[in-house]
Amino acid sequence: MSARERPVPASGSRFLYDSFDAAHARIEANERVAEARWNGLEYRLGQIEGTLERLEKRIWLGVYGVAAFLLAQGAEALLRAAMR
Repeated sequence: MSARERPVPASGSRFLYDSFDAAHARIEANERVAEARWNGLEYRLGQIEGTLERLEKRIWLGVYGVAAFLLAQGAEALLRAAMR
């Protein structure tokens, strides 16, 4: 029988009879810290992905704007050449 499986007497504190497993408590604490860090990392990665998507939309808007400007300039040049 391990220390955790020992029955607790009806009187007195269980802490007097159960041994404290420091290694197990340390492992659990490390797991909680790792999970909290992982959740924070996922949150930040989500924010970065959202920022990159907005940046990509702005870049494409700029590319389409430049293409529209160049097409308008070409159309204007063709109209001027046709008018002469």
